[in-house]
Amino acid sequence: MTGYLIRRIISLFFVMFVVSLIVFVLMNSIPGGPFSLGERGYSPDALANLERKYGLDKPLAERYINFLLGAVRLDFGNSFAVAGNPPVTEVILRTWPITLHVGILTIGLSFTLGIVMGIVSAYRRNSPLDNGVTFLATLGITLPNFIIATFLLLIFGYQNGWGVQNQWIIGPLWQGGPAILSKDYFLPVITYALAPLALVARYTRSSVSDALSADYVRTARSKGLADRNIMFRHVLRNAAIPMVTVLLPQIPNLLTGSLFIEVVFGIPGLGKFFVTSIFSRDYPMIMGLVLLVAFFWGIMYLVTDVLYTLIDPRIRLGGSAAR
Repeated sequence: MTGYLIRRIISLFFVMFVVSLIVFVLMNSIPGGPFSLGERGYSPDALANLERKYGLDKPLAERYINFLLGAVRLDFGNSFAVAGNPPVTEVILRTWPITLHVGILTIGLSFTLGIVMGIVSAYRRNSPLDNGVTFLATLGITLPNFIIATFLLLIFGYQNGWGVQNQWIIGPLWQGGPAILSKDYFLPVITYALAPLALVARYTRSSVSDALSADYVRTARSKGLADRNIMFRHVLRNAAIPMVTVLLPQIPNLLTGSLFIEVVFGIPGLGKFFVTSIFSRDYPMIMGLVLLVAFFWGIMYLVTDVLYTLIDPRIRLGGSAAR
């Protein structure tokens, strides 16, 4: 396994290199720039000075090499658009903890409730409970989170007379970041968790239903094993691999933030920079965030492969299987 992990880590850094090269070339191929005359209104002399200051007047290959040399030291340069032009790493370290708090709570809520709902729905197939879970799962997947956020604001804000300044809605305590279990997280986490919760419930129901229909479950029941033992010893173990395959890749999205959730609820997190940096042509911020997401996706797929071997010892890393 050690050799496999080393190869995967090396391939992860190669993938990050390829991603950075593609994004860097495409980003600089778009007409205009972060300080272009038509967008910001700088004079030609001021524009030339700004490009010289940030190295934008140098050849593309030289700029990319300079970026790589800085990236290996986790130095992605200074932001062009954030007030004060702070280093990208400083912006990420300042805003990401809040986004992580929201993401961790969202993962805990959505995965726990989703798995429970999926298991119960699979055991009660075609019952009113199963139909209700299926309806909620479909609704949670199809409704955009900004629609859900607006609806919750209407219900918990205006209809109840709390007003938009209430801490449960758009709380002033976001400055500096509230405690991990602060009520400031209540509505953002509920809103953010509905879509992954629906996805977890749907795929858990499908995987558990397939496992419950297998011959080994009927054999276990014929031997008189209790439903609890059948569930934990047989059903969940065999249903876990498709669940892990589908659900774990959702984690990077939840840990890197959502533009709509953070804007609607006034959360000063990392998610809003994913879109605002593109509109403002903030090249260093774009590169830093892209590499952060690429790294998380690579690590999550590596963790998924390792979990396969823990769930089913017959699976061997590297593509072979035990006989």
